[in-house]
Amino acid sequence: MSSNINGVKVEISVVLGRSVIPMHQLLRMGRGAVIELDSAQDDPVTVLANERPVAKGEIVIHGDKIGVSITHLLTGYQ
Repeated sequence: MSSNINGVKVEISVVLGRSVIPMHQLLRMGRGAVIELDSAQDDPVTVLANERPVAKGEIVIHGDKIGVSITHLLTGYQ
C-alpha cells in the first residue's frame, strides 16, 4: 500500500484578530465598513489548517502581496 500525501488538500486560514458585534450592526454594514479587531498591528497571527491552529506567525508585505512568516509551530505539529 503506497501513501501519497501530495494529493491531500488542506485549507489554510490566518486569523488576524476577532470581534463580537451585534447582528443588527453586521446587517447594516456595507462596502468600506471597518470592523475593529481585538489585536494590534504587530500582534502575532494564528495559522489554521482545516480550522485547527497549527502555527503562529507575523504578517509580511512584499510589494502588493501579503503573506505570513511562520515564527513557530504549535505543540503537536513540529
